[in-house]
Amino acid sequence: MRPDYDPRDDPPWAMQLVVRAEKASPPAHGAVCEAAAEAVVRLLTDPRATGPEGEWHAAVAEWESRRIRKVTRRARGVRWPEVQELPGVTVQHDGAEVRAFPPSEVAEVPPQIAKLQVAGLDLADAEVPPPAPAAPYAAIALNPGVTMTTGKAAAQCGHAAQLLLRQAGAGDLAAWAAGGLRVHLARDVPWGDCVPKATVAVRDGGFTEVAPGTMTAIAWIVR
Repeated sequence: MRPDYDPRDDPPWAMQLVVRAEKASPPAHGAVCEAAAEAVVRLLTDPRATGPEGEWHAAVAEWESRRIRKVTRRARGVRWPEVQELPGVTVQHDGAEVRAFPPSEVAEVPPQIAKLQVAGLDLADAEVPPPAPAAPYAAIALNPGVTMTTGKAAAQCGHAAQLLLRQAGAGDLAAWAAGGLRVHLARDVPWGDCVPKATVAVRDGGFTEVAPGTMTAIAWIVR
């Protein structure tokens, strides 16, 4: 048994994130991270998730009562339009496309998603990262001392955006929503200075790539 086992995780639930990664035109690492984070918050703020009668409401509530696991997969060719036919939310951002799906038991993932590869999504970043958008937006910073693949980093950014959505103050949330729920991956920030000032911090469950409890990402809202 894992030392950090939590009985609430039995059976495990996860939100699936699918990244479009065509061989001829792969997206940039940072764009995928930003698109994944935005896809998560757009699904969680969708009326199908927020309204008590919404078709996703019960699944989201059940998942959020557990660890908020996310699984990042990649799709290319005909696999991408196949998953577009499933319920979910797709975000297109700076050449990246990511679709988030309502959470479910890991063992009950639709076959169109289950057959997609999980490991190995590791993309190069843009040579010149894009500047931050005009405020307001959510800023997410990844721990520069932790090595993560693009798939792992995208999941961590999704966690950070979700925690921010649930824990930020009402004024910050209203401003973020009014600005279109935009997300920016803050690079080269002074990590040690930003951590104590961040609104939320993500500590990983240790299922893949990093040790349990590792702080992987932080987030705050820029107004």
